[in-house]
Amino acid sequence: MKVINKIAALILSIPLLVSASDNPSDFKAKVTWGDFNDFTDVRPNGGTKSAFHKQIKKSFETHFAKLAKKLPQGYKLRIKINDLDLAGDVLFSSVKEIRIVKPIHFPKIKFSYVLTDNNGKLINKDDVKLKDMSFMDKIKRGREGVFYYDHRLISDWFNKELLKQIK
Repeated sequence: MKVINKIAALILSIPLLVSASDNPSDFKAKVTWGDFNDFTDVRPNGGTKSAFHKQIKKSFETHFAKLAKKLPQGYKLRIKINDLDLAGDVLFSSVKEIRIVKPIHFPKIKFSYVLTDNNGKLINKDDVKLKDMSFMDKIKRGREGVFYYDHRLISDWFNKELLKQIK
């Protein structure tokens, strides 16, 4: 009987596991991607390409979603990543490939975006090309993640450029 109750409770809880963010009309940030094969530098430093590309997608989509929480209620941000050149460069060592981060290999990203308000009215849309040639000269804030410099580049744009467009 206990097993049946547990199964019933699990089945009844399934709708709770599907969050409102799974509903396409409830998103604040939606990220789509161009072809990873055409991107400048998204090479893995170990592991498979497909696994690394999934890691990139998850990380960047999570980062954009976090930033979008700063948008007013009902605003929506749609982003299409057209090119990505991660900070650093993948070099071959005698054992495996490793990503070396040096000032000469600065992060770059090209994307287009559409920002709409709570009524669906277009606030702005644009094609954006970001790069940070002095990325290693800045003080690191917070925890350092795998794509720290790339995320900081996007955060700087979001906070300094995108949020200014909202009145």
